[in-house]
Amino acid sequence: MSQYTRPELEEAKTSLASTLHKCEKMQAGGRLQPSQKTLNDRRVNALRMALALIEREMEGL
Repeated sequence: MSQYTRPELEEAKTSLASTLHKCEKMQAGGRLQPSQKTLNDRRVNALRMALALIEREMEGL
């Protein structure tokens, strides 16, 4: 049983998807320093994982 409601999960999904979009735009810009690029790459991967987990959780509701 999930401790989060569907509206809470949808709100989190929307917020994370927005942040992911912004990070992907930064990646495409190509103006990041190497350390910033590494951090942004890891952030993008983490956001994708979080969104996948939210999707899985929503399927179980």
